[in-house]
Amino acid sequence: MQENAICINRLYKGFKGRNVLKGVNLEVKPGEYFGLVGMNGAGKTTLIKSLLDFCQVDQGEIRIFDTPHRQTRARQRLAFLPERFNPPYYLTGREFLRYMAKLQSTSYARSEVERVFHCLDLDLEALSRPVRTYSKGMAQKLGLATCFLSRRDLLVLDEPMSGLDPKARALFKDYLLEARRGGQTLFFTTHLLNDVESLCDRLAILHQGEVRFIGSPQECCQRFAADNLERAYLQAINDNPSPVESVA
Repeated sequence: MQENAICINRLYKGFKGRNVLKGVNLEVKPGEYFGLVGMNGAGKTTLIKSLLDFCQVDQGEIRIFDTPHRQTRARQRLAFLPERFNPPYYLTGREFLRYMAKLQSTSYARSEVERVFHCLDLDLEALSRPVRTYSKGMAQKLGLATCFLSRRDLLVLDEPMSGLDPKARALFKDYLLEARRGGQTLFFTTHLLNDVESLCDRLAILHQGEVRFIGSPQECCQRFAADNLERAYLQAINDNPSPVESVA
């Protein structure tokens, strides 16, 4: 049986006496594009932090490519971009990419950097500029470029569209759709349902720390008798107070 890229079983996590994640079960298959959807405060970023061992979980099991998440080697096959990406301000774009390539044990290939920058509508001139001169959108594109250049099997992206203008969002999605053919796995958080519909094989709706639905966008609409994903999402978080099982 093929190992899951991500397997989360009965995950609980609380902060200051408040339960943030309440028995979350989740599986992401290799080569799958999976979106974690929810409002601000639903627990999406806490789940990401738990997955990456940035915080200690209260209860439950997490495995990444069948390796317990507490083990360092579990993260060798993934690249991560946080919601608030702040690269070292004193480096140029090129210096940052070279530094990350060294950390990730990959080579800095100028032609590949230029290709990725073009795909993200990021001017090559930015390579020679200090990161402190970048706009929010430019910094976000640099972070995405770093993830793409890492050549990792799994991309974990927390709100990756944040700060991107409409053109950059469209180009970013085009890049991901092309990368899917190479078997790369994508797990990302978002509250933009249009992106989920255009990119994802499956999604999970997380609300108040509980998974309300897991399945394809089409199955979500069918499950909640809705004509679009936005209405299905509203049904999931408003009309179903208890967690539901995956339909997949």
